[in-house]
Amino acid sequence: MTTTHDVYAPSFMTGDEFHIPTFRLLQQDGTLFEGAEAPELDEDKALKIYRAMLITRVLDERMMAAQRQGRLSFYMQCTGEEAAVIGATAALDDADMIMAQYREQGALVYRGFSYDEFMNQLFGNELDYGKGRQMPIHYGSRKLHYMTISSPLATQIPQATGYAYGQKLAGEGHCTITFFGEGAASEGDFHAALNMASVHKVPVIFFCRNNGYAISTPSSEQFAADGIAPRAFGYRMHVIRVDGNDVLAVYRATQEARKLAVEMNQPVLIEAMTYRLAAHSSSDDPSGYRSRKEEEAWREKDPILRMQRWLIERGWWSEEREKELQDSLRREVLETMKRAEKRPPPPLESLVTDVYADVTPALQRQLDALKTHIRKHPDAYPKGARSLDPDVKAPGGEHKAGDEQGGA
Repeated sequence: MTTTHDVYAPSFMTGDEFHIPTFRLLQQDGTLFEGAEAPELDEDKALKIYRAMLITRVLDERMMAAQRQGRLSFYMQCTGEEAAVIGATAALDDADMIMAQYREQGALVYRGFSYDEFMNQLFGNELDYGKGRQMPIHYGSRKLHYMTISSPLATQIPQATGYAYGQKLAGEGHCTITFFGEGAASEGDFHAALNMASVHKVPVIFFCRNNGYAISTPSSEQFAADGIAPRAFGYRMHVIRVDGNDVLAVYRATQEARKLAVEMNQPVLIEAMTYRLAAHSSSDDPSGYRSRKEEEAWREKDPILRMQRWLIERGWWSEEREKELQDSLRREVLETMKRAEKRPPPPLESLVTDVYADVTPALQRQLDALKTHIRKHPDAYPKGARSLDPDVKAPGGEHKAGDEQGGA
């Protein structure tokens, strides 16, 4: 259905007629803007949000260092975007589904994913829920309603629409939020998802982290329009643009978006304006496409520092508690990492399970051939050799698998 009025001479529009403001509450010094009203947030919940932001920052710093030491093959940081991810997650019901892209570990932290669970996935050991089949940072948790990460860009966006349609049919008062970057919004999946959500009126929140870059491509080279938010008009969808480094504004915006989604079955698009302070991934060097001056300007807008100042101003936090918490978190991360990297890999047999009810003869022959090959070349496959024969010592005097069960 279209709504229009007649004209009798050519009349073109560019979209410049629409202006989308940015919703803000908290200034960088930790005080509210004049006329702004903080959302209802008690001390316990505010500190839970802040703690999750700190944990995410410390986890990212330590694990990127571990990758540089050769202990991990790959890593991606959330640095600079903690307020966007965690502020939005805190505004949801814990049973709402989260479909993330790959930089939303803060959402898992907020919902209670432990350091052990993070480390088991990163190292792909025997306690990894994904049985070592995914590359690092591809987390998932059924109990925390966090769909397992997929590497292909933007696939989670139409999946979120479909899942939300099921939630609408179930009628239990839940919604789905899907996170993605502005680069993923250039994929066809984005448009298909928004169109389907709008037509079928499903309870889904599309949360775009506009951090300025699609890997190395700046937003100015990705699209000509005013960001991602105006695209909602093409689907007659509710939309809001928010300061993604303002955790209070993100929290409030997502609260209101959830009401529209759950109470009115209206999809919502949120564009959070933020900045990726870290590299795109451990494989990226941002010095090749952006300046140090630009990065430093955004470091002055650090979302963690902004919330810390607000908490101190309210008397809920102190510099002493900050130092104590950061020190304890760093110790805990290192201790957990050491436990996880010592655990053995998943059993070799798990390579051929979870597809068929019974392993097919063809798969069994392939598995047997693989075992023969590993036993013939144990030095080339030390972990696999120990998995098959726990008493076999790996080159260099590494621990035997049977010695690595402690700390589980």
